[in-house]
Amino acid sequence: MTTKDEIWEKIGNDINIRKHDFEKEPLQITAEQIKESTKNSKVKEPRILCKHDSRESRPKIFQELGLFMLPTKNGVYVIIKGEGYVNIPEINSEPEVHKSILDFVLETSKVGNSEMQHLDFAYASSIIRTFTNDPSLVLTIRGRKYTPEFSFKVSNYEISTQSVQTEVDAGYEGKNSIVLVEAKNSKTNNEIIRQLYYPFRKWEEETSKKVTTLFFEKRGSYFNLWQFDFTDRYNYNSIKFSKSARFKIQ
Repeated sequence: MTTKDEIWEKIGNDINIRKHDFEKEPLQITAEQIKESTKNSKVKEPRILCKHDSRESRPKIFQELGLFMLPTKNGVYVIIKGEGYVNIPEINSEPEVHKSILDFVLETSKVGNSEMQHLDFAYASSIIRTFTNDPSLVLTIRGRKYTPEFSFKVSNYEISTQSVQTEVDAGYEGKNSIVLVEAKNSKTNNEIIRQLYYPFRKWEEETSKKVTTLFFEKRGSYFNLWQFDFTDRYNYNSIKFSKSARFKIQ
């Protein structure tokens, strides 16, 4: 076994994935089951094998059966039939020329090419505040944290999660709001909703302020932002595209 597709074909056979009735319930799988199935494989780390950030990154057996995965706690996942991803629409509007609030050049922002440095530069230049129309935002959240226990609907299922490790690239707090950002460093057509939904639910549980989720990407010389809202906080599939803009920093 050398490819993710072949590895997941083996895992799928071991857990009888093709015989499972997904109309009735999701299929649970643990990290231990994955390790047992992949003990003779070069790739056996569950964290890597279960990372399906886009529709296209899913193994073929998932694409064939219309499946995606969600963690319910560390080391435990559910395989679900349905739509687990959200499209990232093209931004066709003219770029907004944004004058940085800084009166000096950030030389360090030009060293390297990472999504984090581009996001930090966008924040330092005040693009995040401009896009959200919230001048009070300050950086307060970064890195990995664990979610509290919560339940939600996805497809036709009721899922309960507890202490799932989740991460945002940056989170900002203002007087009345929390803004969470998922950042990418290359053109993205779709993204697993989990990357926005789990942090959204965590910070909704932890704070009393309105939580907004953004997707950020630098393409060429433009800084692109999309806002997604959840119309029903208990429904994973209630995600809706709200607005977008692209900026060119002066």
